[in-house]
Parts: sequence; C-alpha cells; structure tokens
Amino acid sequence: MLAGRKILVGVTGGIAAYKTASLIRLLVKAGAQVRVVMTDHAKEFITPLTLATLSGNPVFSGFFDPENGNWNSHVDLGQWADAFIVAPATANTIAKMANGIADNLLLTTYLSARCPVFVAPSMDSEMYKHPATARNIEILRSFGNIILDPETGELASGLYGKGRMVEPEEIVREIEKFFTQKT
Repeated sequence: MLAGRKILVGVTGGIAAYKTASLIRLLVKAGAQVRVVMTDHAKEFITPLTLATLSGNPVFSGFFDPENGNWNSHVDLGQWADAFIVAPATANTIAKMANGIADNLLLTTYLSARCPVFVAPSMDSEMYKHPATARNIEILRSFGNIILDPETGELASGLYGKGRMVEPEEIVREIEKFFTQKT
C-alpha cells in the first residue's frame, strides 16, 4: 500500500529519534519514497548521515545549504509529500505546531503541508499529562492531524509511564491503514 507513496518524516530532538532509523527503513522496504526533515536538536540524538543513508535522499534541516547557498524550500517539501509523519514529536514541537510557530524548517514545512499529518508524541509522562500538552494535542487533532498515542513503559528518565513513542512498525501500520481506507 505504500509503494510509490511519498512520505516526509520529521524528526525532533527527543531520545526516541533513534527509532526513526527503523521507521525510515520500514517505509523504504514497503516501497515508499522517503525524505527527512529534522530539527537542529534532533541532530544531537541521531545523525543526518544515518537518515540520509537509510532514506536514500539528502536530509533537510536548515532553510539553506551553507555549503552552496541552495535554498531548501519548505513549500516544495510540504507539497511533495503524500503524508508527513513527525516522529518523535516532542512537547516543544507539538506546542509550536498547535500555535503556528514556524522557527525551523520542520515547522514551516508543517504549515505548508497539504497532506495528512501523523504525529507520534514522545516525552516524559508528566510532560505528556500536563494540561498544556493535552490542550496542544487536542488542537492538533482539531486541525485534522492524526495523533499516534504514545505507549506506556519505561522512559528514558528511568521512570515508568505513558510517553514512549509508538513503535515504528505501528506507525507504518497506521499509515498503511490510512491509505487503505482512502482508496
């Protein structure tokens, strides 16, 4: 169901960014064309080289390439995609998405996207349960975004609770399910 689909993966700066490598691998294996846009903080958790190698495409993170000055068009990225998945989606990025703050390439691409957007929250359980985060997630739902609720389990903080990013296999199933229902 994903063969030939154009999937844009947005990566934010959370520990679950390591799972994005598996997500990209599964999407490519399913026949999708994958491009990646990541925040600067995401690069502290996983390298663009890893994601570029797995996706087979350059990774976008800034508004322009400092090596040659080429502009990375958020509009082109948003229009290219058949689906946009933000995984992991930190509380910070979710708040910015809900409030239209566009201070990096991932967020400007989100505001330019005309495709379905899947959001996979990942954060400590207290952050996830905070009323501000709950409100922001509901705002994203009201925009038509598809929220992939986090799982309960051991968190990077060493605590146990709800906030683990859903596993990559489940994200792929949800995207496939979306396109199956659409056809």
